[in-house]
Amino acid sequence: MKVLLIRPKPDKETIGLQHVMICEPLELEYLVSNVPEKLKSEIDIKIYDFILEKKSFMEVIREENPDFVAFTGYITHVETIKSLAKEIKQYNSNIFTAVGGVHAEVVGEDFLDSNIDFIYRRNGIDAFNITLEGILKSKNIDRIKDDIDRIREDILEIEKQSYKYKYIHPDRKSVAKYRDDYYYMFHNPCALMKTSYGCPYDCSFCFCKEVTSGEYYTRDIEDVVDEISTIKESEIYIVDDNFLFGEERLKTFIKLLKEKNIKKNYLVYGRADFIAQNKDLMYELKAIGLRAVIVGIESIRKEDLQNYNKRTTVDINENCIKILKNLDIELYATMIVPMDFKKKEFNDLTTWLVNMQVTFVNLQPLTPIPGTDIFDDYKDKLLVAREEYSMFDMAHVILKPTYLTVREFYIQILKSYYKVIMRPKNSIRLLKKYGLKENIKMLKGSQKVSFQYLKKIIRG
Repeated sequence: MKVLLIRPKPDKETIGLQHVMICEPLELEYLVSNVPEKLKSEIDIKIYDFILEKKSFMEVIREENPDFVAFTGYITHVETIKSLAKEIKQYNSNIFTAVGGVHAEVVGEDFLDSNIDFIYRRNGIDAFNITLEGILKSKNIDRIKDDIDRIREDILEIEKQSYKYKYIHPDRKSVAKYRDDYYYMFHNPCALMKTSYGCPYDCSFCFCKEVTSGEYYTRDIEDVVDEISTIKESEIYIVDDNFLFGEERLKTFIKLLKEKNIKKNYLVYGRADFIAQNKDLMYELKAIGLRAVIVGIESIRKEDLQNYNKRTTVDINENCIKILKNLDIELYATMIVPMDFKKKEFNDLTTWLVNMQVTFVNLQPLTPIPGTDIFDDYKDKLLVAREEYSMFDMAHVILKPTYLTVREFYIQILKSYYKVIMRPKNSIRLLKKYGLKENIKMLKGSQKVSFQYLKKIIRG
């Protein structure tokens, strides 16, 4: 049986971080590595990453003529995946189709479509394997509808079980043809890995905690270090929703890396309060390769932090930034831009970021993602239809600004980006630290993102 695993290219409407980062499809690599041993001789499985793939989607489908195609994607991919599934069924209605990923797990109903046979809402790896077994048992093509219903019932039983996270390490060789092109900003080339699932915090705007229904799970740290030892790339992006959690776990991580003499560089997610409270531990992490941290600073206003249930303060955020700067750990700050911002608030935020010497910032207009705590509070205030999935990229303005026009709001965001990121002192520092080639690559990517913003400004 021939199986294709597909990561689609983002919709052209989506304002794409893929212009400054393209990371490996880790979830698909896990599917490849965890195919049951008893099925491997009967399965021919391949990954196609259409962010990088040169062939068109239907060119691949015609060449491969698969029996089963499974997609992964976020909310911004919903319509794209439905459209591609339709193309598959028009080509051959007997090809089975499925979709998984975090959005399918939290808001699986968005993928309900006559062209999608299976939606993996929980324990996706196990559900995928059940699908493989079910399709292999299908002998009579005239009974395909009955087969689909039977497999769906088996998948439903898996979804009723508690979350499972002990799996074989991802098969990174399955994306060998794309591997050299995976990077994150100046981390190039870059590998992905995951050491925990969910988040122990409950920020109101956050989608991460919804994937595991508010539960938090961690992998055995020895198993994590064993996986790191097999990764060829020197840059590793740990995509845990919050890696900097649990002092003892992190100390064991440091200890094992030293014992095994593993030399890698790491990019991780972390909270400002943890960094502010654990300066010495951050020093130790720096010593074993911590190179950068993505931190949800979110706001410089006390009331915003309280509304977001962030459990931090402006002072904590400032202490965090100072510690990272003193340790020469790169900060990738994320900020939520509330809709009541006027030009003054944009100027205040920009001035604060410059004064704090923040190099990289992601300015995200407040975006209530379906499935989060805040969505119901804003669903009647959306400027776009709930079904315009490609716009829910945390870059579009999808709520009406209180004081500015949508066009003015975009203009202020773009101006803030340039004042912070493109200031001369910043550019000189980046050139010295990362070299001309990497800076040119980032500049080209940034220009593409800027062009997308300019189109929004022109269209208003």
